[in-house]
Amino acid sequence: MEDKSTRERSTRRRLVAASLAGSIGDGIYVPLTMLFLHSLTGLSLTSIGTGLTIAGLCALAFMPAAGILIDRFGGRRVLIGVLALRAAGFAAYPFAASYPAFLAIALVVAVGMWASSPSQHALIGDLARGTERDRLLAWDRSLRNAGMGCGSLAAAGMLVWNGTAGFVVASETLAVVFACAALLVSRIPNVRGGTARPAAREGYRQVLADRPYLLITAANFLIAFGYTTQAMALPVFLTRDVALPDALAGIVFAVNTVLVAGLGVPAARLTLRGSRPRAAALGAVVFALSFVAFALLPRLVSGPNALAAVLAVAVLYTAGELVHSAPSQGLSVQAAPDHLRGRYLSVYQLSWSACRTLAPMLLGFLLDAGQWQLWTVLALMVLTGAAILLCAERSLPPHAVTPTGNGHKKHPLDRVSADQGGASRWSLGESNP
Repeated sequence: MEDKSTRERSTRRRLVAASLAGSIGDGIYVPLTMLFLHSLTGLSLTSIGTGLTIAGLCALAFMPAAGILIDRFGGRRVLIGVLALRAAGFAAYPFAASYPAFLAIALVVAVGMWASSPSQHALIGDLARGTERDRLLAWDRSLRNAGMGCGSLAAAGMLVWNGTAGFVVASETLAVVFACAALLVSRIPNVRGGTARPAAREGYRQVLADRPYLLITAANFLIAFGYTTQAMALPVFLTRDVALPDALAGIVFAVNTVLVAGLGVPAARLTLRGSRPRAAALGAVVFALSFVAFALLPRLVSGPNALAAVLAVAVLYTAGELVHSAPSQGLSVQAAPDHLRGRYLSVYQLSWSACRTLAPMLLGFLLDAGQWQLWTVLALMVLTGAAILLCAERSLPPHAVTPTGNGHKKHPLDRVSADQGGASRWSLGESNP
């Protein structure tokens, strides 16, 4: 019979491995989405883009149901289900012989993708409390950035195959990766025993009546455009307006990925020392400063100095992400009541999903408008988000505003202890040598 410390290590490794596996899958799929589907299905890029938009919008409509399922069955079970959905979808893609079949598979994959985040965060909410929860979220975020980078490298390697062979390999690899992630999550102990079910008059009615939570959701919707800009608009801006060579434009993404993966946890520890809304607002302000700097680049730099200037601004942008991400993510989980966490997190996830749905149209319009319009609008958006966070602070629950729990002296993976109602308190951190 395994002792307590052995169980702790096993649980730690399973969650780490599951998070890493899922992020590697995302890293393989996201950069190659259009090319991947075009090669596998033979459909036109216009048809694929339209189908993905339709699937994404339908998946958004499913999010309220995902919240109900999380509250009914727990984040662990729902996460297992959505990872299995993604595995099945990618396994089926090579057999999508018609447009309706493609739409059906794209919908399955989109539902799995959108529902992964709230179910993952709900699972973390079940496993940890207080500052331990923040640290676990920080480790999850850092692992995801590292996994995305590894997945992108794997995707590049799969393109070496000629014809569709590489994409078929990618598709089946994705199926295996997400199936393995689902299996790993299934082996995490169920720790949700003490969570009460919503009363008949609760549910989304209570979420929609929670004005402070809706405020932080609205703030996140505005600030989220700063995150989407890096992948959707920044490469075009750097090559078109700053005249950076195409081969060097990807360096910005690489620098951001490495810094976020390596500094995410230390940055989270610093932001745990004060108000979450204020720290998140500060991150948004740093975002705005980086956008102002990007707007000035075409006028101030050129030639050999351009790359150094771009990298300096990219580091400033990454600093904004590091300061904002941990407290804002922790705020979304901590401010949600335990028995309605699934519904609350599903509503919060809509701020990300709606942003990613609208961003291509908005960012494309702003890029066509000129060199500075994109960055001016983005700076105003994130500053508005920061102001909303500060306004919401006074009406949020105290435990959501200021980190509480087991203090900062203990490292978060040091123990698993019994919580009231039979739930466990678990957190993720570095293991001692």
